[in-house]
Amino acid sequence: MGASAAVVVGGGPVQGPTETYDLVITADSGLDVALAAGFVPTHLVGDLDSISPAARAWAAAHDVVVERHPTDKDATDTELALAAAVRLGATRLRLHGNTGVARLDHLLGTLAALGNPSLWTLESVTAQLDGSLLHVLHPGRTVTMQLEPGALFSLLALHGPCEEIDVSGARWPLRNARLHGSSTIGISNEALDREVEVSVGRGVLTVVIPPASTSPASTSPASTSPDPTSPDTNQEHP
Repeated sequence: MGASAAVVVGGGPVQGPTETYDLVITADSGLDVALAAGFVPTHLVGDLDSISPAARAWAAAHDVVVERHPTDKDATDTELALAAAVRLGATRLRLHGNTGVARLDHLLGTLAALGNPSLWTLESVTAQLDGSLLHVLHPGRTVTMQLEPGALFSLLALHGPCEEIDVSGARWPLRNARLHGSSTIGISNEALDREVEVSVGRGVLTVVIPPASTSPASTSPASTSPDPTSPDTNQEHP
C-alpha cells in the first residue's frame, strides 16, 4: 500500500499520532513539538536555527537522519520536509501543525506548500491543524469522508481555480462545478449522509473539516480520472 509519512512542523503544540507512520519527518523545531506530542521522529529537516539543544541531543542519541540546509534558502523548512517525504517514498502524507497566528505568514506558507506540484503523485495529502482536518485534493483525486449528519465542511480553491468538482452526500451537492481562488461559496456546506464524497478534476482543492465535525471513523482517499465529457453544470449552493 506504500509508505505513510507524518510531517511535523513547529510553532505550537500539535495533536499526538492516531496511527503508526513509516516516516516521521520533522521541520526544524518541529522535532521539539513532535517529541512533546508523542511522535518518534525518524528524520530532521531544515536550517536547524530554532531547534532546542535537548531535541538536538535526542536526535543524535536516536540516530535520527539529519538533512541540514543553509539559513539563506529559497524554501521554508516545511516545504523541504514535505519534499523529503516524497523523496523517501511516501505515498500518503499527513502534516501536523498549529494554527497559532503569531506568524500568520508561516501558517499561510504551510497551506501553500501543501499544494506544491511535487505532491501530486501522492495518494493522499492531509493536515491536522489543531482541531481542524484538511484534505488537499490534487488533480484527479477523491476523498470519502465519514461525517455526522449536519457536520460542516468547506471547499476552498487556495491554490488557484479548480474545475470538475463533484460533491455527494451533502446539503449542497455539486456536479462538474468550478471554484475560483477568491470564491467563498464553498464555505459551510453540511453533511446529509454519514459518507460525503468530494473530488476534483483540475486544480488543487482544499477541504476543511472544522473541529467537532469529524466522526471517529477515518476518511478514505481514492484516485479518480477527470471525465472531459461531463456536462458543465457548475451547481453551487447560495
